Parts: sequence; structure tokens; C-alpha cells
Amino acid sequence: MTSSLFATERLLFTPTTPDTDAIPLIFAFPNEYSVGITSLGYQIVWATLAMRDDVQVSRLFTDIHEQLPRQPEIVGFSISWELDYVNILNLLESLDVPIRAKLRNDAHPLIFGGGPVLTANPEPFADFFDIILLGDGENLLGNFIEAYKEVRQAPRQIQLQRLAQVQGIYIPSLYEVEYQTPDGEIKSIQPIDSDVPAIVQKQTYRGNILSASTVVTEKAAWENIYMVEVVRSCPEMCRFCLASYLTLPFRTASLESSLIPAIERGLAVTNRLGLLGASVTQHPEFEELLNYISQPKYDEVRLSIASVRTNTVTVQLAETLAKRDTRSLTIAVESGSDKLRQIINKKLQNDEIIQAAINAKAGGLSGLKLYGMVGIPGEEAEDLDATVAMMRSMKKAAPGLRLSFGCSTFVPKSHTPFQWFGVNRQAEKRLQLLQKQLKPQGIDFRPESYNWSIIQALLSRGDRRLSQLLELTRDFGDSLGSYKRAFKQLKGQIPDLDFYVHTNWSTSQVLPWSHLQGPLPQSTLLKHLDEATSHFRSASKELQPLNS
Repeated sequence: MTSSLFATERLLFTPTTPDTDAIPLIFAFPNEYSVGITSLGYQIVWATLAMRDDVQVSRLFTDIHEQLPRQPEIVGFSISWELDYVNILNLLESLDVPIRAKLRNDAHPLIFGGGPVLTANPEPFADFFDIILLGDGENLLGNFIEAYKEVRQAPRQIQLQRLAQVQGIYIPSLYEVEYQTPDGEIKSIQPIDSDVPAIVQKQTYRGNILSASTVVTEKAAWENIYMVEVVRSCPEMCRFCLASYLTLPFRTASLESSLIPAIERGLAVTNRLGLLGASVTQHPEFEELLNYISQPKYDEVRLSIASVRTNTVTVQLAETLAKRDTRSLTIAVESGSDKLRQIINKKLQNDEIIQAAINAKAGGLSGLKLYGMVGIPGEEAEDLDATVAMMRSMKKAAPGLRLSFGCSTFVPKSHTPFQWFGVNRQAEKRLQLLQKQLKPQGIDFRPESYNWSIIQALLSRGDRRLSQLLELTRDFGDSLGSYKRAFKQLKGQIPDLDFYVHTNWSTSQVLPWSHLQGPLPQSTLLKHLDEATSHFRSASKELQPLNS
């Protein structure tokens, strides 16, 4: 079922006519078209494949698809959101592919996955994939296709053995995980063969030309938006933050050879521009970039910017955005407590946060969105009071500016110094407490679902044993109740919810991703963990397992 949705696309690249013996490949996004086509990562990989003459690529979404090959050799998935695993399993079944890798044979396509979710921790999903690409697609994708061509006619097992030699390609079936007990810690993770690398290294692209949209369409979730990646990673290194630690080092796109040409290309087909990156305003030439976009010829352009660093919110930035149809800015402050900000390495003072509100209002913006977090390791009751006091001061300093405070629960993430901490059991109560105190102040409090944080933590720290659980929850529905029901059914066969979500892990135990190397070695993460805990008021009992 091809669709008129594809007909509304304006392509910013020229697809190649594939050779007669091109590899038939399906590239899927496990969600609806409007969501998938808004993913810059998905757009880039699809365009890269479509510009190769040795590949014939067809796109597949949950609601529509291009004409699919009768016998695809490769099926790939780009995964941006954990809970989309349900759609992956459904899509595999719709293609008549067994959902578990070990049940596939030479007649089935090779199933690969990539994207932020799998690069962070592929283990809960490992049994569903033949191949996982860890890291940036820029070099990895080409190396993958070239290696596959060498063994295209070989049996599946030989193909997998060859692909395992490519840096950044992880073949889960070639690693054996042993457990102390079926429901206990991991004992070891070893390659099954001496020629399979013991450690797979995430791949990092180090060029200064970053990504930009390859397609613009009114059917995208952000209608007609053209996206430009201004920076990759973040120099701040907040200790809980996957977006920073997993993607290090911080890289910036060159203004002359990357950003300006990309923006000109995009604004030739649309007047909606999105600047992307974890810390866009920390680009060393950000002011020049703003001046460039402020030219009269771009007066009609609507500009949106991803989260900006609080102390870079100047009156000029606010004015430029207000003129370009942006009504509010987003800043991540995490907490109003100085102590907590030291623990997480957030280099910010309350007066800088209050100044950001004053500048936003002075520049003509009508609102400021703040991101905060409860349950940060080391948090105590007075830290929540400090957040409420800070929000009150902002309200007073910038009367009439609409303040909203989005608040999540701390979730441990792999490859960060806080990967050993569990989710704080008091977090749900603390969200309710903030709600009670901030609502009467006229501050729009938007808590993220605590139950979703629990599921996120489970998938973020999960190991391979979770694949059984994920198959069950798919039949039960993806609410927290379904996960609890599945845990009950698997009691004794896998660890309980508590082990994955709330327990502080020992720094000496084998982690599910111990065989997958992120940008920083474990010794550096431990050093950063020590720095964080040195700011704790009391070495509370909660933390004992960490030091064992």
C-alpha cells in the first residue's frame, strides 16, 4: 500500500537508480509515518541508502509503506523510543520473519537495528536482532553494506561471523551471557569464538559537517520543518545525562561549510527551520548564526530551537526568536538546589536562571519552559523547597512571563556515572509535593508519568533475560500493570522488577553492557561518580551497594 503521503515529500537529495543486482533492503521506523519522517536520524540513513546504487531501499512504517521487495535480504529498524519494540515485533510478523533471531534461517532476511535506544543498551532487545549498529551511522552504514557484499551469497552464520569483524557492529548471538543464578546478577559475557571481538566499540563520527533534513513534508509531526544539527553531544556532562556521555566528544558543525549551505538549501523549500542539538547555544559561532538568520530576506522564517543552556539566554536571542514566531524557550535547570546541581555537575547558579527569565521577557517572549527532575541521587526534602523558592523568585522577577515546569523522575542510564543508582522510591511522592506547592503559584507544573519512568529504567538497565518479559507484555499491553503481571508469570526465571529498577548496583558487578564500550572507560565513570558522591550530605545506607 503505497500512499499519497509520499507524494507530498520534497526531497533535498537525488535518489540513485539502483543496479539490477542491488541488495533489496527494507528500512523501517517502528511508528507512524508522521513520527518517523520527523526523525532526523531516520531521514539521514534512508537518504544515504537511497543514494547508493548497490542497494534498493524501501521504507516501512506502521501505517504505510513503499512497495516492498518480495525477498528482502536485509531489514533495518531505526529506534528512537523504547516502547516501540512492540511495533518492531508486529512488523517482523507482518513480513513473515520469526521475531527471535535464533529461529531464523538462510531463507530469512538479516534483521539489523540502530539508533539511540540500541546504542545505549541493546541487551533487552538483543534476542530480536541479528545485527546491531552501535553509534553514529556516518561511517558505520557504509562499512556494514561493504562487508555484507563480501558474504552476500554465504550461509547466514558465515555472514554474521564476517560482520562481527566490522568496528561498531554487534552480533548478539555470538556472545554468551552466564548468570550467577537464573534470577541473579550476570556472571560473565564472553564471545563464543576467539575471532569474535571481546569488546564492541561504539563508533563516533568526528567530522564538522553534521546532519540536515533530507526531506520536508507537511505530513511530518512538525509540519514542513527543515532540521539542521548545529552541535552533537554536550560539553556540560551532567552526570545522569545519556545525551552527553553516550555521544562524546562535543562536536560543532562548521558555520561556513556546513550550517549556512544547509540552511540555504532548506529555506529554498520551506520557511520553517529547526536548530537541533543538546546544547545549541554553545556553538562557538552561535551569535554569527543568529545574525545570519536575522537577515531581512529571512523575515518570514519560523525558527525553533531545541533546549538551550540557561546562561546563554540573552535579550538578543529572545528578540530574534520572538521575531521568528517562537513564543517560548526551553531550559533544563534540573533543580533549584545548589547542592544537587553540584552532585550532577550542572554548572548553574539560581541568579543565572532568574536572569534567563528576565531576558526572555525583555526580548519579547511570552513563556519559559523549565525542565527539572526529582529523585536525583543525594536529594533531600530541603532540595525540593529550594526548587519551589527558585520558581517563586522567577515569577517575581519576570511578572507576566508564563512559566511552566516539566518534571521527570531520575532514571539511571548506561554509560553514565549514575548507571549504578536505582530509581528513588520516594520520587512519585516528590512529584506530587511539587505539584501541590507550584500550582497555587500560577506555575504550570507538568510531571512526567512516574510509571513510565519505571518502565524506562527497566529497559535502560535490562539484560537479555527481559526478552521473554517483552514478548509477554506485548500481549498484555504496555502499561506498568502488564509488566508487573509478566514479572509474576516469570518469577524465579528472571530477576524481579526491583533488581532492575530500584536497586543500587555494586560498582564491581558485571553490567549488561560491560562488553559494549561507550566513549569513556569505566574507570573515568567511577571517578565522576566519586566526585558526585563527595557532595552528598550523608553517606546514606541507600548507597552501600555502590561501594561494595
